[in-house]
Amino acid sequence: MLHLQEAPIVRQGAITETSMPPWNDRKGRLSVLKAGVFAALFIPGLWSAWQWQQGDLDPKPVTEALHLTGAWALRILLLSLAITPLRTIVHWPRLIDVRRMVGVGALAYLIIHFGLYIYDQKLDMLRVASEIVLRFYLTIGFIALIGITALGVTSTDGWVQRMGALNWNRLHRTIYWLLIFCLVHAFLQSKVDVSEPVLDTGLFLALMGWRSLSKRDLKGPLPLAGLAVAASLATMLIEAAWYAGKTGVPWTRILAANFDPDMAFRPAQWVLIVVLALVPLRLIGQRRAPAPRKVLKARTA
Repeated sequence: MLHLQEAPIVRQGAITETSMPPWNDRKGRLSVLKAGVFAALFIPGLWSAWQWQQGDLDPKPVTEALHLTGAWALRILLLSLAITPLRTIVHWPRLIDVRRMVGVGALAYLIIHFGLYIYDQKLDMLRVASEIVLRFYLTIGFIALIGITALGVTSTDGWVQRMGALNWNRLHRTIYWLLIFCLVHAFLQSKVDVSEPVLDTGLFLALMGWRSLSKRDLKGPLPLAGLAVAASLATMLIEAAWYAGKTGVPWTRILAANFDPDMAFRPAQWVLIVVLALVPLRLIGQRRAPAPRKVLKARTA
């Protein structure tokens, strides 16, 4: 869902995903993978609700819940974008079955995030509308919400048939721009500590880098390791540029923090670790992948 490279093929008489429980596969049978992912998508929301009930989000529980739901929406969106690369890296074709579900889950957290914002504004819709118009970070956040909602609504097999595969794919490729809007929104609303938006941006760059490598058929462990280094360096530069622009601290000092063993792990280091962790998975995936079939040319008399 949301960022499909290719529209799913819908055969006449086939069971569509909207006509059965989300934990079933297209043949109507229980899918352990889909059931597990479906249950996992509830965990962040339930955990946040538990924290609220226990008073762990005080003194401003609504504000804290607002930030948590927004952060989880962005994380799940990135996860939905990661499913296609992961399917190739680990050679797990069935992983594609949960892509739409993960995207819809991200949309659900975005809607809750916006609902909490309305609640935080005392349900004053005129004030909500004026804030969205006057505050740039709210404007782009609202545009992203509208766009991702449109992708969620049109993510079903029925909409693929109505729109046609070509138009459907064009619409759903806008997820990349919408995710950029989400990242900018996260940066601007974070104000002081932008560690999480920087990390999310680094992971987004890594995902886009993988797509660029895939177009060139560079899917092996070495290109993946090079991507890890490149994405990590880009993350360092983004973090340094942001803090230097906001605080006036020399960007070289911020870069140096990434190489100080006494400092806590920086976003760029996490990006490096996450992407490098995919290298052994790629080696395993290559071993699991079937050998390419040899095409035998018919002998001519």
